[in-house]
Amino acid sequence: MQSPSHPLAPQLYLVAVPIGNLADITLRALDVLARVDLLACEDTRMTSRLLQAHGIERSLTAYHEHNAERVRPKLLEALSGGKSVALVSDAGTPLVSDPGYKLVRAVQEEGFEVTALPGASAVLTALTISGLPPDRFYFAGFLSSRSGARRNELQGLHEVPGTLIFYESPNRVADSLQDMAHILGAGRQGAVTRELTKFYEEVRRGTLEELAAHYADAGAPKGEVVILVAPLSQAARAAEAEAKLDSRLQMALAEDSLRDAVDRVASESGLPRRRVYNRALELTGKSGK
Repeated sequence: MQSPSHPLAPQLYLVAVPIGNLADITLRALDVLARVDLLACEDTRMTSRLLQAHGIERSLTAYHEHNAERVRPKLLEALSGGKSVALVSDAGTPLVSDPGYKLVRAVQEEGFEVTALPGASAVLTALTISGLPPDRFYFAGFLSSRSGARRNELQGLHEVPGTLIFYESPNRVADSLQDMAHILGAGRQGAVTRELTKFYEEVRRGTLEELAAHYADAGAPKGEVVILVAPLSQAARAAEAEAKLDSRLQMALAEDSLRDAVDRVASESGLPRRRVYNRALELTGKSGK
């Protein structure tokens, strides 16, 4: 950490800020927010509230998805002039579901350094208190607002071998959970978190079917929502592969030789090759001798 008596280096600082509780900010972040030459933020109202809570007074530059193309050159110009620039989102870690990625790429392409000040993240906070496996996870951001497109997106995530994490609008929680139960499996474990780090923080756990039923009856929850879905268990994965074996084999046999079809289905399904081979013989009426 640089001494407060020295100016900040002319580079881009990605500063994580609280997701709810304003005390969840690091000393290093406060130092940079107070001393950086130009502070760009996704929501000036949210950032002003944070700064006021910590006794920091300064001007802000709005940088969000609607003005990014216009403001980005100004931020690059500031760096070119030897100034330091910080970027914060309205809550949490910059670049996670906000427009900061393009700015980082542009800054790096211009030859300037980028550094991150780690801190609060709704993704990791939700994961750690969900009770779901944290060793592998996939953050999918916001799903489509339309059910058909949402189901297609979920279908592509079905086989991900880790906990799935989604941001969701409170008004779409029930519908999204219903689509998740239909596509990912009604019995798969899940969790819905809301108002993380705030007074009304809540974590509701259960199967996707149970969670979908609860929010269909209870209505839209209040506050910021994160939905998490556990990966398929080995037993569930094997049962699902067994249930789809015939359809997979029939499609493969229509395109390939018996041997190639068996190899392909065994690889895709994870089932033992002997099991796939024997079932292929049964479907084709051929003898294994």
